[in-house]
Amino acid sequence: MASVVVVGAQWGDEGKGKIVDHLADKADVVVRFNGGDNAGHTVIVGGKTFKFHHMPSGALYPKKQVVIGNGCVVNPKTLLSEIDLLRKEGIEPNLLISAHAHVILPYHIALDGAEEARKGKLAAGTTGRGIGPCYSDKAARFGLRFADLLDRETFKARLHTIHELKVAQLEKVYGRVFDGTEGQIFIEYSNYASQLAKFIGDAGAAANDAIATGRSVLFEGAQGTMLDIDHGLYPYGTSSNTTAGGASTGAGVGPTKIREAIGVVKVYTSRVGSGPLPSEFDDDVAKGIRDKGGEYGTTTGRPRRIGWLDLPTLRHARDVNGLTGLAFTRIDTLAGQKTVKLCVAYELDGKRIERIPQSMEEFSRCKPVYEEMPGWKDMKPEEWRKAGIRGMTAIPEEAKNYIRMISDAIGVPIYIVSVGPDRDSTIVLKDVFAK
Repeated sequence: MASVVVVGAQWGDEGKGKIVDHLADKADVVVRFNGGDNAGHTVIVGGKTFKFHHMPSGALYPKKQVVIGNGCVVNPKTLLSEIDLLRKEGIEPNLLISAHAHVILPYHIALDGAEEARKGKLAAGTTGRGIGPCYSDKAARFGLRFADLLDRETFKARLHTIHELKVAQLEKVYGRVFDGTEGQIFIEYSNYASQLAKFIGDAGAAANDAIATGRSVLFEGAQGTMLDIDHGLYPYGTSSNTTAGGASTGAGVGPTKIREAIGVVKVYTSRVGSGPLPSEFDDDVAKGIRDKGGEYGTTTGRPRRIGWLDLPTLRHARDVNGLTGLAFTRIDTLAGQKTVKLCVAYELDGKRIERIPQSMEEFSRCKPVYEEMPGWKDMKPEEWRKAGIRGMTAIPEEAKNYIRMISDAIGVPIYIVSVGPDRDSTIVLKDVFAK
């Protein structure tokens, strides 16, 4: 039995989709435990690119059980489109949706835009997909869960109350007219419920039973550590727990049942959204990295902000996630630079600090303290793919020195090194599912 959680160790977009897809080959069950369709992951299989927002990465393995946990918020329309995508590829998803996962409604999407516009400079730069308002309703005990959708009369009664309150909120607080009637939404979401009913069940029991019977379970996080609602850069983050502890609360599995916590680390920094980013730079080098790495949001298409790798945030990720191993990505993207920089600490008001400060205001005043290292040569795509087969001896020495320095600096071993977007372009130093 092995149970492993994979999280982003930075600001999201670290390449978790590729790492989870690779690990899913040896897992029996893959559980997504947080987030909504604001998060996207890209998986490339056989030269074909797949972009998912709700569906766990392991869905591309036929018959692999994939689970959407209670910690997620789900737009049924988005999820159904992804089910259709899989079916077109000849894959009937072995999907289980937690009956306790919350449902994103049209009011949430309307409120997301209205609230962001009103926040001004405190706007988080959301995707506008209703994630925050849906989680707000969940915390206020006013949300709609998939279990409620399955009971027509319960759904009708709850929707009536929700509709009246949300329409009034949009009109009287934000001066916006809601485009849609209660009847239209009831019909639309009743149709979603009928299509998804066979997938809805007790996701927590499924994960716990799998562990109890010796099967391997992989827990997949969305976004990254620095976007966590509790442990990230508040308020410039997301509305869920993106860290390893979220696997317990978002999947209904006790923390003592999870053996490994892998942090995915992109060898530079990127993020979409507002807020301070101490190691950010915006020049021709940043543009080259962005274009070479396709650094545009999977969900929004927005260009990602680029920065050098940041050790203070990785130390934070190590601690709040209890990381046992690192998975490095984008070695090939950063290749070709004459030199690379590593942010080893911050300078805050004239003092050197190696941990992230506790307030957003202090974080915004942090200046990066850099060490410069030799870059590594680029190789042709087929050479990188061969490196995935041959192992660490096949990648440039400077790249090995770079990631080893990072691993040593935060005291967490290297488990995986990704040298390209394909499944095979992966060097495994520790097999976490080995018996």
